[in-house]
Amino acid sequence: MKEKQKNNENLISVIMPAYKQEETIEKDLLYLKSVMDQLRYEYEIIVVVDGTSDKTFENAKKIKSKKIMVTGYKHNHGKGFAIRYGMTHAKGYIVGFIDAGMDLNPNGISMLLEHFEWYKADIVVGSKWHPVSKVIYPFRRKVLSLGYGFIVRLLFGLKVRDTQLGLKLFRKEVLEKVLPRLLVKKYAIDIELLAVADRLGFKRIYEAPIELDWKDVNSSISKNLIHSAWNMFIDTLGVFYRLKIIKYYDDSSRRKWKYDSELNFRINLP
Repeated sequence: MKEKQKNNENLISVIMPAYKQEETIEKDLLYLKSVMDQLRYEYEIIVVVDGTSDKTFENAKKIKSKKIMVTGYKHNHGKGFAIRYGMTHAKGYIVGFIDAGMDLNPNGISMLLEHFEWYKADIVVGSKWHPVSKVIYPFRRKVLSLGYGFIVRLLFGLKVRDTQLGLKLFRKEVLEKVLPRLLVKKYAIDIELLAVADRLGFKRIYEAPIELDWKDVNSSISKNLIHSAWNMFIDTLGVFYRLKIIKYYDDSSRRKWKYDSELNFRINLP
């Protein structure tokens, strides 16, 4: 086990959850690969297709590379489930994820990795509110993001200002402790990951700058912004209840943790 870990110390795993991205997934994947090729790390990219309602899976498979694995499942379960699913298959010493669609510039991964080394971090999160981030973001989303960030700091005491941005890196050790305890499958996976990690003593959580050009017009999520925000709020309250009230995530509640068999094997789609 130690020999295997040693062999993976220079390996970065990047998970890209993808849902209904048939038009852009090839371009996005090639862009991400070109960025990763420039890093001094070995890497693997794990594309998790969150439901096969279109040709996202088939189009992603067109990119032939030993460093890219395309996997997924037939029915849509939500972004949170897709990220967790990808993490269970990651081999890297550092494991991260980035949203498909390339609203986020993947070159930000290199900056997050620099922060990882500088601070000997447990977790590094990309942040819209970092002083040197370059952000093009709709005003209504800025308001919601700031409001949600205030709620998160109030409920969980986390010192990061942006918990929801779809670019984060984790030490594998953190995920090995955190993943078996998680429940969120859709909206609040980011805050569940961060809050549980903090609860377990992984306090070295830092923010890094990013470049974001939000393509609001092309985002299907934007059409249901209030609905999505409300669901995220409800999921967040659920995390707070489990974390602070019933102590579900603590080791003493191990017997209550739910076993999700779907997260323990890869489904090879045709």
